[in-house]
Amino acid sequence: MYISMENIHELAELLGSLAVIGGALVALYKFFERDRKQGTSIRNIQEEQTLLCYGIKACLQGLAEQGCDGPVHDALDKLEKHLNQKAHQGAAE
Repeated sequence: MYISMENIHELAELLGSLAVIGGALVALYKFFERDRKQGTSIRNIQEEQTLLCYGIKACLQGLAEQGCDGPVHDALDKLEKHLNQKAHQGAAE
């Protein structure tokens, strides 16, 4: 069997095409995998921030009950308003 330059050229084109398609599939897989991991990380961060907000709210309420005035009440009001807006925003989505 004789292998001509034309056959080698066609084989190289085929291998190149397969490599490009394979590379695109690998890149697509990596993109979706990274997106999934980022989504999981974001959800974990949001849960942690929610817990922190409720902890801060409890501290501010404790200070308000002990008679602290001024910025404590302002911060507590703003935090309650923020949490309420986020709760309604999340329910609407």
